[in-house]
Amino acid sequence: MSNPSILILPGDGIGPEVMAQVTRIIDWFGEKRDLKFDVETDLVGGAAYDKHGVPLSDETMARAMEVDAVLLGAVGGPKYDDLDFSVKPERGLLRLRKEMDLFSNLRPAQCFDALADFSSLKKDIVSGLDIMIVRELTSGVYFGEPRGIHKEGNERVGINTQRYTESEIARVARSAFELARKRGNKVCSMEKANVMESGILWRDVVTEIHETEYPDVELSHMYADNGAMQLVRAPKQFDVIVTDNLFGDVLSDCAAMLTGSLGMLPSASLGLPNADGRPKALYEPVHGSAPDITGQGKANPIACILSFAMALRYSFDQGDEATRLEKAVEKVLADGARTADLMGPEDGTPISTTQMGDVILEALDASL
Repeated sequence: MSNPSILILPGDGIGPEVMAQVTRIIDWFGEKRDLKFDVETDLVGGAAYDKHGVPLSDETMARAMEVDAVLLGAVGGPKYDDLDFSVKPERGLLRLRKEMDLFSNLRPAQCFDALADFSSLKKDIVSGLDIMIVRELTSGVYFGEPRGIHKEGNERVGINTQRYTESEIARVARSAFELARKRGNKVCSMEKANVMESGILWRDVVTEIHETEYPDVELSHMYADNGAMQLVRAPKQFDVIVTDNLFGDVLSDCAAMLTGSLGMLPSASLGLPNADGRPKALYEPVHGSAPDITGQGKANPIACILSFAMALRYSFDQGDEATRLEKAVEKVLADGARTADLMGPEDGTPISTTQMGDVILEALDASL
């Protein structure tokens, strides 16, 4: 049998730097755990535009549809700010999500004990935090029609349409309930049913799915603006949060900062299972391309490494090995390893991107 296949798309900015450390981790699993992958690398975002004139070539898109998992670094940068919207680097990422039908975006927010003091919130509020935000990713206001900027009389009008079908809501709700069964068995659904018809439908469908298929899971509902407030007031009240594309974008970034740094947070974007049981899947760190530190060795590779851990768990049914990698990360943080984003101005000298990869590999060796 052939090895599981991975398509690596490092992208722009710090993407290639953090992905280089992931490649080392992948090689380690092949050498030390006999867990081998067939890996190939291609272009996305600005890097793809520079070579092909588009942020994602048709050939790369076709390959993404064929492999078992896609690992992506980051896209974008000031070099591409003046491009037409249709060919901006971010359109490559959106095309992957849309054509792979990656409707369920999982964004964990976990605060490692060693970093609890680094959060902008009090330690007792974030210590031990472990929540999962499930964001619907392929519909809603980012994809709805009509959209665009139009002239009405003497002024321009920007239009975006919030649109959801019952089936789109139902499938992401099922994804959240299934995850909750493996965690704390609680789901909080967030929308704006008080002012938006799409929110009313969202609440109705989530309730129906709960009553007919998942009555064993505790379900609550919350308006998304209150949800944002509660995330910074008492985040540990949540286990799994499920919400739409726009609110999920905002709430997951809010949750990200509870942990102290965007450089710590991975994500998984999953579709429906294929014939072999594996879902279409794309894994990426939550952080962006960080052009201000590109090429300086300052980038934190942990979010990208933890994204690979999510791939081990959700695409390759290697939960024990995913835990091994996560515990290695936890150990190096407990031992005091810090990249620049995890340090204050008086905290000493940070280690580089490559050095963080070094110590994580050492911790993996120690786990054997």
